[in-house]
Amino acid sequence: MFVATSPIPLVLSPIPTNPTASSFTASDSLIDPNQSKCCLFKSSTMRIPKKPVSLCLSLFSAPEFLSSRIRFASSALLSQPDRSHSPGKRKGIHTVGGNHLQVSYSMEKSHETVVGDSNNSSGLLRMGCYNGGQEPCVWSSPGGGCKLDLGKQIFCNRSLNMKNIVAVGFDMDYTLAQYKPETFESLAYEGTVRKLVFDLGYPRELLDWTFDWKYMVRGLVLDKKRGNILKMDRHKYVKVAYHGFKELSKEDKVGIYGNTLLRDSFDEPDYALIDTLFSLAEAYLFAQLVDFKDNNPGKVPKGVDYAVIYKDVRAAVDLCHRDGTLKQMVAKDPSRYIIEDTSIVPMLKMLRDSGRSTFLVTNSLWDYTNIVMNYLCESRTSDGSRKCNFDWLQYFDVVITGSAKPGFFHDGNRAILFEVEHESGMLINTDNGSPMAQVGSSSPAFTSKGTDKACRVFQGGSVGHLHKLLSIESSAQVLYVGDHIYGDILRSKKVLGWRTMLVVPELEREVELLWELRDTRKRLRLLRNERDLIEDKLHHLKWSLKFEDISAEEKQKLSAEYKTLESERDQVRFSHQDAQRKCHQKFHETWGQLMKTGYQNSRFAHQVERFACLYTSQVSNLSLYSPDKYYRPSEDYMPHEFDIIPL
Repeated sequence: MFVATSPIPLVLSPIPTNPTASSFTASDSLIDPNQSKCCLFKSSTMRIPKKPVSLCLSLFSAPEFLSSRIRFASSALLSQPDRSHSPGKRKGIHTVGGNHLQVSYSMEKSHETVVGDSNNSSGLLRMGCYNGGQEPCVWSSPGGGCKLDLGKQIFCNRSLNMKNIVAVGFDMDYTLAQYKPETFESLAYEGTVRKLVFDLGYPRELLDWTFDWKYMVRGLVLDKKRGNILKMDRHKYVKVAYHGFKELSKEDKVGIYGNTLLRDSFDEPDYALIDTLFSLAEAYLFAQLVDFKDNNPGKVPKGVDYAVIYKDVRAAVDLCHRDGTLKQMVAKDPSRYIIEDTSIVPMLKMLRDSGRSTFLVTNSLWDYTNIVMNYLCESRTSDGSRKCNFDWLQYFDVVITGSAKPGFFHDGNRAILFEVEHESGMLINTDNGSPMAQVGSSSPAFTSKGTDKACRVFQGGSVGHLHKLLSIESSAQVLYVGDHIYGDILRSKKVLGWRTMLVVPELEREVELLWELRDTRKRLRLLRNERDLIEDKLHHLKWSLKFEDISAEEKQKLSAEYKTLESERDQVRFSHQDAQRKCHQKFHETWGQLMKTGYQNSRFAHQVERFACLYTSQVSNLSLYSPDKYYRPSEDYMPHEFDIIPL
């Protein structure tokens, strides 16, 4: 670690030290000590890669039989819902065709995605969900249930009948609230650099560095000891590797990660997994610091290796979160950092009107959660300006802030559950969620002052508290939607058995490219097959020349044929490798497809397949489907079936 020569200011968020106290304010902060700047090293310049690359990821290829438009049949709407009632109450429901529910909710503006269309001059297919071609609409509206945009589909790994789901829960950050990477990730990067310089004593020249928010992607693995960034397939074979920003050769990859007697697990503590969008900025900064150490050995103290550098980066990131550096900036101007999605409120209304409970579980504290949810739910004053209030609570039954996921999902977790007073942010003791009387009083002193008294807001606790508050009888009755494969999906699925849906924002753009490159991918398969056939012929000729008793004339003929086939093989191999490399670079210049590594699913894709029952590009895509839909996966194929079953 770089050691500072003067006091280092730390700003910590409040942590309750006395859990038995009747209350304390969640937004209290510690007083900053006097700030002292320090720097141990001389100033110098560093060359940082600035080449822009396009971020795009994928899991699947578009089926050949896909028509230019996909339609889903919907029942006729008998009548309009009664809009005079509160949107949070179960009013205006009309049953049509069995158990299907029809309730109309309108949305303000379109967020269509162009994927491809034979009638479009660009050759792209337009498959959005629209109301008269003017505005997008939820499934339950008169124009819903038809022309579903491919980029907004929900994809299924395991069968899920929504009729069995009684509660739908959501994470907030990067799930309900999608952050703009060009502003939010840059903000996180700049804050981390400042912490490294002013709090951890790194050289001031780091302040001049720039951040390419498109360079890193999810699913990468950081080798802390060696300073390498890896992408591997589902079998944990390293296929792409960089040392800082320098690509490792095939020989280097095999020498480091292939020639071992025991297979490496590529897990903590020697490796760090980049499985969340929050981690992209720190991964990029780690690569920059690896190059800095290699190119400027005299500026780095002895004993500071790559693992120490990564530890310092993580410490700087934690400082940014603990002192509120990031969230204060977002709170000042949410529209600069958060993508506005007008589909969220109609989605929540439809889920609640279908008879399901809805809940929010987030690691963010109440003050920040209230600001973000106000922005997403568009709370406005009569003159159109935004003003924070608690109207958005009408869309939830329970809100749990400061949940400390993934630990929250362990039923044995003994974390105390506090109730949050909406106005002041005061935390009140509870008896496992039930109000407690104050000392000297016979009745609980706390009464929710929110606009919807049915929704209660808490901080801390565990999944056991949540099950009790929602009267959940079976974990299979819960669908939880999140963005973090480890913090949200893996633990809730593996530990609890909840049904899960993973939000993968990169999918929407990836689907577009998959559609554009469908012919290229077919040619790649043909080239690979041709290469295999030529190699089989070469093996047979080589065997004949070595073991068969043939005349000199025949041997000369076979040798000439062998040389010709060798030339053809080399040509086909070069064409195949070049075409495959260019295809992957269409998705991302450095890392290729998110869900693929060569012809294999990537490690990230393998985790998605294992732990996410459903996955989609954004949470509001739930609004485009019936709340009673039966999601069914496509048929699995093993290699021996591909040439037998026509696709």
